[in-house]
Amino acid sequence: MLKIKENISLKKYNTFGIDVKSRFFVECSSVQDIIDFIKIYQKQQIPLLPLSGGSNILFTKNFEGYILRLLIKGIEVINETNHEIEVRVGAGEDWDNFVEYCVKNNWGGIENLSLIPGNVGTCPIQNIGAYGVEVKDVITNVETLEIASLKTHCFENSDCNFEYRNSIFKSDLKGKHLITHVTFKLSKQPQFKLNYGSLAKEMSRFDKIDLTTIRKTIIDIRNSKLPDPEKIGNSGSFFKNPIVKYDAIAKLKEKYPDMPTYKTDSDMIKIPAGWLIEKAGWKGKRINDAGVHNKQALVLVNYGNACGKEIFSLSKDIQKSIKDMFDINIEMEVNII
Repeated sequence: MLKIKENISLKKYNTFGIDVKSRFFVECSSVQDIIDFIKIYQKQQIPLLPLSGGSNILFTKNFEGYILRLLIKGIEVINETNHEIEVRVGAGEDWDNFVEYCVKNNWGGIENLSLIPGNVGTCPIQNIGAYGVEVKDVITNVETLEIASLKTHCFENSDCNFEYRNSIFKSDLKGKHLITHVTFKLSKQPQFKLNYGSLAKEMSRFDKIDLTTIRKTIIDIRNSKLPDPEKIGNSGSFFKNPIVKYDAIAKLKEKYPDMPTYKTDSDMIKIPAGWLIEKAGWKGKRINDAGVHNKQALVLVNYGNACGKEIFSLSKDIQKSIKDMFDINIEMEVNII
């Protein structure tokens, strides 16, 4: 039976550790639970916010509506050949626990996405990515429940409109569907992707390269420069890496020859947002308890008692600074509530 709670602190439900309250709070561990809840919710004219791991969200005030935590569990093999395996996973499964499970079973495809915070159900929304891999590369389909009709849907990969840190669930269908399961197609004969950033150099110290060593290396790299949310509140990368036209890069390279760039297609180039922020002098900056991490400028942090508005204000100042200095707009990756 569903239990709806009132005036619940969300501090432990968001990785920034922002202490705001939700007027109503409910947890659902099955599709039927969600349907039962939506029938109650539809009778009321108040906001609804699905929340999984709370790793990509910044609360700036109390939430005057329903927080819905999706806790659907389960990892199920639904198809298998000598070369590939398809796995259907509940939206409430912890993402990194799932990555670890796949590595232990020698299923390749998501090992480069190790230690990314959040749950499985949020990974398609953001099209999470790291070290040259995006989750869209291994997603077969995404199952959802449409809020208005209470009908279930299955979106094939091509229906999801995946782009860099974006999808149909973050754009056209935002707030209209709840993701319940995601199916992944993984390789039983993995092809490693090791040519991104510092990964190739770090992997060169191993005599034998396999999924386990790749995962361990990525975890070590991330731990060396990213703060643990259990100790310092943060949501990982706060900004997207900007993608700009090649012509704009050519002019910037004249002024900043050390600027790192990554080619995305024929006329577009990706620039690390962290480099831009560090170059603009923000790395390690702190205003009261809101700050920019001293090892990774892409990460904004809560040193203890910052409120969401302080962190949001800091992010806006950084955006303005980057625009003024480089004439580049950097977009927030984090959802602001």
